[in-house]
Amino acid sequence: MWAIPTALFLIAFFHRPAPGVVAKELMQAFHATGAIVGLLAAMYFYAYAALMIPAGLLIDAYGVRVVVAVGGAVMGLGALLMGLAPTTSLLFAGRFVVGLGATVTFIGALKIAANWFPPSRFGTLSALTATAGVLGSLVATAPLAWLVSLVGWRGAFAAVGLATLAGAALCAWLVRDHPEGAEAIAAPTPGLGAILAGMGTVLTNRHTWPPFLAFFFLYAAAGNLMLWVVPYLRDVYGLTTGTAAAYATATATALLVTGPLTGLVSDHLVRRRKLPYTILTAVQCLILAIFVLTLGELTLGGVYLVLFSLGVVSGAFMLTWPIAREVNPPSLAGVAVAVVNLGGFLGAALTQGPLGAVLDAHWAGVEVAGARVYPVEAYRVAFGLCAASTLLSTLLSLLIRETRGRNVYTELQNGVAAPAPAWPDRKEGQASPVQAIFGERTSRPESGPAGPARQ
Repeated sequence: MWAIPTALFLIAFFHRPAPGVVAKELMQAFHATGAIVGLLAAMYFYAYAALMIPAGLLIDAYGVRVVVAVGGAVMGLGALLMGLAPTTSLLFAGRFVVGLGATVTFIGALKIAANWFPPSRFGTLSALTATAGVLGSLVATAPLAWLVSLVGWRGAFAAVGLATLAGAALCAWLVRDHPEGAEAIAAPTPGLGAILAGMGTVLTNRHTWPPFLAFFFLYAAAGNLMLWVVPYLRDVYGLTTGTAAAYATATATALLVTGPLTGLVSDHLVRRRKLPYTILTAVQCLILAIFVLTLGELTLGGVYLVLFSLGVVSGAFMLTWPIAREVNPPSLAGVAVAVVNLGGFLGAALTQGPLGAVLDAHWAGVEVAGARVYPVEAYRVAFGLCAASTLLSTLLSLLIRETRGRNVYTELQNGVAAPAPAWPDRKEGQASPVQAIFGERTSRPESGPAGPARQ
């Protein structure tokens, strides 16, 4: 039940950095510039950002089985359209359609985790779902480059589209929204009026905006780095696309481990949200600055080490969700997470095209087989902007309200400082901060019709 929607989310995440791996092929096929490649990558995020909040409403109204199956089919058709596109317009349309379908996959996987597993498992499954996304970005590096070398970029997107359609069919066939008999005790869906009122509460809460803006600049830097690191390694070091993509796996490989670990450290060791967020983004900024200053001078081993180090400290973004949840009313946890999560996608959507234009502005006129080759100075400016974006995220994180892993909305409204929680003394059945990342279904009984199925 959980694995199929999560597999579709893995494919959805795969599409985010994929244009960077085939940038050379796209330039050759469509005579595209860096700005065009950047705008193409951003089309996914435009669609994702536009439907992020409505996606949750659709899943609540029609269920995971129907909505995620339809979303997977839309995503698969978009990938096929990209692979078959004869013109730039259709290529952009396919990318936008991919983003539309991808929007429902993450929320759907979390909804299944909430419906099919006891509350004590929700935190673990939410972390595993996010980690599956990181694995998808890993697949979009060396494995994608290998597939492109075998069947071409068009064949690769067509193959991914067919695999996605198969996953959508499996979702429609096998996935069920609830264990048998659980529909009778499912929580009612709030009306549109209640959702809009809650949205207003979240948007007018001044503590919502520091994590929103910090995530905006943090993900803007990460998204652009993922997009252009393979072209950089190919243009500056003369690597093939496959070899460059293999080096680009370093960041995602490290993040597979350190992403979930960041949440555990925040919950159980430092018992803070703001402190690890600020430290990790500051170190990430420092590593990016070193990368920019030594651009083109490091050995390939040194480049791999820098990219791996970035993955080690890139887990700060996973703290954005619990922070959003803990500074807003508990009843609005889903809306709060959706609003703050939107910040990251807007960061990627609004900056990838302009950063491509920056590369074009510093292009020296060199082309190889119809694809632009950018000099090291062009990449120095582009990656320098990524480092500056991470610095802005670090500074904005200083404005984040420390929650100490508990909901502090009432204290903030009353002007009362939040005390440190006594987590080691947590009573049995009480949700841990990990479980609280996206909210918990505390109204759902552990016994009853759904009990045996969950167990």
